[in-house]
Amino acid sequence: MAATKQSKTKTRQTKLFVLDTNVLMHDPTSLFRFEEHDVYLPMMTLEELDNNKKGMSEVARNARQASRFLDELVSAAGSDIEDGIALSTRTEHDAAGHLFLQTQAITAELPLRLPVGKADNQILGVVMHLQQVYPKREVILVSKDINMRIKARALGFAAEDYYNDKVLEDTDLLYTGMLELPADFWDKHGKGMESWQENGRTFYRLGGPLCNSMLVNQLLYQEGEKPFYAMVRQQTAKQAVLEILKDYSHQKNNVWGITARNREQNFALNLLMNPDIDFITLLGQAGTGKTLLTLAASLMQTLEHKTYSEIIMTRVTVPVGEDIGFLPGTEEEKMLPWMGALEDNLDVLNQSDQEAGEWGRAATRDLIRSRIKVKSLNFMRGRTFINKFLIIDEAQNLTPKQMKTLITRAGPGTKVVCLGNIAQIDTPYLTEGSSGLTYVVDRFKGWGHSGHITLQRGERSRLADYAAEVL
Repeated sequence: MAATKQSKTKTRQTKLFVLDTNVLMHDPTSLFRFEEHDVYLPMMTLEELDNNKKGMSEVARNARQASRFLDELVSAAGSDIEDGIALSTRTEHDAAGHLFLQTQAITAELPLRLPVGKADNQILGVVMHLQQVYPKREVILVSKDINMRIKARALGFAAEDYYNDKVLEDTDLLYTGMLELPADFWDKHGKGMESWQENGRTFYRLGGPLCNSMLVNQLLYQEGEKPFYAMVRQQTAKQAVLEILKDYSHQKNNVWGITARNREQNFALNLLMNPDIDFITLLGQAGTGKTLLTLAASLMQTLEHKTYSEIIMTRVTVPVGEDIGFLPGTEEEKMLPWMGALEDNLDVLNQSDQEAGEWGRAATRDLIRSRIKVKSLNFMRGRTFINKFLIIDEAQNLTPKQMKTLITRAGPGTKVVCLGNIAQIDTPYLTEGSSGLTYVVDRFKGWGHSGHITLQRGERSRLADYAAEVL
């Protein structure tokens, strides 16, 4: 009797989440992400999983993984499926609820205007049926499909997006890599300050209340008559060591003929040219100079400083039109149509050497192209890059899992730079909050060998800047 009473109380408190197929195909571990709440899978969800399991795409891989998880759970439960399968069997997740599978035909009468055969409408029929069976319990449809959620709400059902994959709810809170120092910073932090020089660089050790909120490799600035630009090199709760930045806006410090045109570009070049920093993320709108600065820094360190042996550039090939995968050609030739940005920037970098003449520039172009390899993401798994400068362009289109696959390719002496604009995502079901680029910016902040900067101002041309503002 006591057990029945307890289960009734639990039913009243916990929610029942009905999962759409796209949630499982986006994140197979979503089954275990609903804490103490119960999860319900309609038969149509299993059918769609089965239809999408073939192929080598990320979606197909996720569909197969979701099926493996379900097989594991159902096999462990034996014949006792009707009462729900405990999700707590996988100890790495904190799932305390139960998984329910649709074990009988459901004939809920949806409005006549909805076609019965459509998979989405059959799932909505299941939600309607569950609401009738459990009138006192909150039944919620979880779907990555916006139109599906709109339809559900129009019919009076509760519907939500799958939020567990989001690093941040609001991307305005994403780490920018910079911190503006208040006007009274030196009054509060200047007492007992130490200063010294080492290898031509100036360092300050200071203490004060703001040190606690600083992160290692965060870039600090204070504008005024004498602007102050520095990077946090060490940080504790009470103290911080700051290093004065090199001024890359001055022609004497140019990088492959390129100088910084604004504060953020100067910060970016300080990160890119720093040999202690292995992983860099550059965010910014179109025309902020992400690719140009990265290429200039990579050429300088590969051809002049000889720090790296080769530059490898890759990007996600999300086509705007039809795919061109079956045209003849090598991997490099097939990737070239996607690499227009690379060619445009190499033209700019080549023009910077005015004294070389036409022959000299042609020779330089050939030398540069011999050191830049264009690779497809499809063939990255299992590789190791040693002493390479790896540039991942359009990184906002990568999932966190793909991002992990790429960054873990880095061997000794390799620097990885991720470039992207999280406002331009082309991959289905990825949002600003769940993009792999947002994920790595958030996870790497404060690590001693990584740096991040969000570029603010467009420097392409006055036309491009005005168009970005008004259009």
